[in-house]
Amino acid sequence: MSTTPTQVNCDIKNIELADLGKKRIDWANQSMKVLQIIRKEFIKNQPLKGIRVSACLHVTAETANLAICLRDGGADVALCASNPLSTQDDVAASLVRDHGVPVFAIKGEDNDTYYNHILAAIDHKPHITMDDGADLVSVLHTKRQDALSGVIGGTEETTTGVIRLRAMAKEGVLRYPIVAVNDADTKHLFDNRYGTGQSTIDGIIRATNFLLAGSKFVIAGYGWCGRGLASRARGAGAEVIITEVDPTKALEAVMDGFRVMSMNDAAKMGDVFCTVTGNKNVLTKDHFDVMKDGAIISNSGHFNVEIDIPALEKMSSSKRTTRNFVEEYSLKDGRKINLLGEGRLINLAAAEGHPPSVMDMSFADQALSCEFVVKNATTLEKRVYKVPEELDKRVAKLKLESMGIKIDRLTPEQEEYLAGWSEGT
Repeated sequence: MSTTPTQVNCDIKNIELADLGKKRIDWANQSMKVLQIIRKEFIKNQPLKGIRVSACLHVTAETANLAICLRDGGADVALCASNPLSTQDDVAASLVRDHGVPVFAIKGEDNDTYYNHILAAIDHKPHITMDDGADLVSVLHTKRQDALSGVIGGTEETTTGVIRLRAMAKEGVLRYPIVAVNDADTKHLFDNRYGTGQSTIDGIIRATNFLLAGSKFVIAGYGWCGRGLASRARGAGAEVIITEVDPTKALEAVMDGFRVMSMNDAAKMGDVFCTVTGNKNVLTKDHFDVMKDGAIISNSGHFNVEIDIPALEKMSSSKRTTRNFVEEYSLKDGRKINLLGEGRLINLAAAEGHPPSVMDMSFADQALSCEFVVKNATTLEKRVYKVPEELDKRVAKLKLESMGIKIDRLTPEQEEYLAGWSEGT
């Protein structure tokens, strides 16, 4: 573990980065009004008193504010990274120095270190797990079953993780209840769409300084992340091409005004590619074979398996780093393909992830879901739950209020009309 001058058990890059991290955390907090309200309630009511939380999330300024909120609600929080390239090292340092939160995360850590950090978070002996992609839950259920007995429940932040957890529940191997935060309307409709859309474009541009206007931008997947990314790419002047396997989503993309085709056809045309499917081998050798010289390939799905990087390595005669987070692969026929961020989440590898104002809702959902699990742990079954609708609606209401926006309310007469049948049309 770290030899940094602190009493907190941790493994971070450099405690001396904490001053910059503190400023970044404070900056994010200004735009996280809903979490501020919940934090004040938590300070007063202490709903998480005595609860140990092990969180495997992107270690960013926004996540730091969530960790502080949980801590102020009485929780004993430990944090590790959910992606080897997503950690903001200055934020990690400030969480350790200024807030006493054990952090096990270093930007660019290798695979072994990544999993050692997850093990360190599990050593915290959690009552609650908080995951982004279900890696911590997976390790807990396989290599560290000794730590399962104390766990009363958990939360999951992202689509990929929810899919994995539902598969575990279906097979009967999930050992405790988990709330699918990703499925809350105030999460996926905003975080996945507007957050991913903006931050992915930000990451691609920071990495490459490529002009999107006039380019052909290929997006694999038209879920909420794909929708948001397509909207932002079109807004930057790109000609957007969508590839899909779901006929309904493909049809929706067509109706939204985008070109839709197979990846085999799109691969010949694209200047920039970004995968947001959550699946593996979406871009493969067959696609690399026909790509333009200089094509840019990236991923904003959760794991780095969407691009078949081993196939690209095998096809290449050499590779070199031309810019931060840009690896240029020289193919044997002379063409070059540029891989961004090692195929990992480009919005966090090369940029700063989602803006704090949208993470405000996601992390409000996380905090309230954590409180919900603690209150209801004895009655919850070992399966995946949706965020209770009243919590979801409350987050939306608080967000509107923080923006100074008022909306209408149904009159008693309108409520009666909507609930009944006798009045007819």
